[in-house]
Formats: sequence, C-alpha cells, structure tokens
Amino acid sequence: MAGTLSIVGVGPGDPELITLRAARLIGSASVVAYFCREKHPSQARTIAQAHIGPDTEELRLVYPFTTEVSVGDPAYHQNMTAFYDQSAQRLAAALASGRNVTLLCEGDPFLYGSAMYVFDRLHKQWNTQVVPGIMAMNGCWSQAQAPMTHGDDVLCVLPATLPEAKLASWLERADAAVIMKIGRNMPHVRQAISQSGRMDDALYVERGTQGGQVITPLAEREGAAPYFSLVLLPGRKRVR
Repeated sequence: MAGTLSIVGVGPGDPELITLRAARLIGSASVVAYFCREKHPSQARTIAQAHIGPDTEELRLVYPFTTEVSVGDPAYHQNMTAFYDQSAQRLAAALASGRNVTLLCEGDPFLYGSAMYVFDRLHKQWNTQVVPGIMAMNGCWSQAQAPMTHGDDVLCVLPATLPEAKLASWLERADAAVIMKIGRNMPHVRQAISQSGRMDDALYVERGTQGGQVITPLAEREGAAPYFSLVLLPGRKRVR
C-alpha cells in the first residue's frame, strides 16, 4: 500500500508552538522532509527536532538559490519549477514504497509556503493531509502584544515584494496590515508606509517567538532586515 503524505506546519519558531497533531505525525513518520539552503540547517527541521525519531529517514530538499536570482529573471521560474518537480518526485518515490512522509513547513503550509508547490504536484495522486500551523504573523503580533483587528476592521496581508506605489495604495485602504518578506525590501517598505501616513503605527518584529527576537517601532529601525522579519500595522481602536 502507498504511504500518506502529511504536510505539516511547525509554527513560527518557538518549538512549543507546534500543535499536538503536528508533533504526532512528525514522530510517527517513516520519512521527514524539509526545505533548506545549501550548507545551512533547515529552520523547520530545527523547530521540529525534538519530535524526529532516531530511525527516521530525512530528505533535505535543497533550494538551487534563494535571493541570488531575481524573481523577474526567467531563469528563476525555470530553475524553481525544476526544483519543485524533483522534490515532488523524491517524495513520490518514498510514498510509492509504502512509507508515510511528513513534509515540514515553517508557519502555515498554505501561507507563502514552499510546501504548496509540492502539494500542487502530489495531492491528486497520493493520499495527502495538511496540518495547519501557527503563522509568523500571529506569533509576532502576540509577542508584540499588538491587538490587530477590532470590530469590522479589514486585515490585509501584503508581500514586501510589491512595487512601492502598489504597497502604499493597499496600506491606505486597509485598516490593519501585515507586511511579510521584508529582507532587502526594507527601504521601499519604509517609503510606502511613510507615503501612506502610517509610520507612527508600524511595528517591526524580527525573529518573532525565536531566540534573538527584536520588537521595535519601525521608525527606529534602520538598515536591511533578515528573512525572518515582518511589519505590523494594527487596525482601528474604536470604542468597544
């Protein structure tokens, strides 16, 4: 019999924020797979480490590149498509042998997660289940003690990779917003927030729930930002 693919969200960084279901599936899996960079540990694997058994086979799915090639470069999509095809084939081979495979994903698998691309390639052919995880955004706003939405507030989740003018336009319309994928996009994120008139409300969170966590008003944060960072803009605070 073929195995089952479990795509598991392991949360934003703190190992104690893994769900009970995720921990059970990680611990019982014959194969645990995870994405990572060449010569770098996987953040998802680090989070889940305590639940991976000593006899579990591990599959490292190593990205061909991360930020070295621009998304606008045709080579980016060509190479990443090939990478996800190969990753899906490796997992399919394990499933075909009857082994249960757990694919780890930081945060939640269906929110900007690489696991989505493997899901697209495998879920119609193989028995697949998806386990939600605590997302980076709610891990961060809980750590920042920043209530985000009140009453009928509209929450907007925005990638920092949007052009500056488009990002500012969304910020002007949204009551509450989370800006993800900060990294080297910090300069135009700051410009967009200033343009929308919301700098005084913006909170910068780096490595939320992880070691070395930083929480500060964005106005006081200068320079580039690491991958694990985002900006929170809480919504309206009406009488309630």
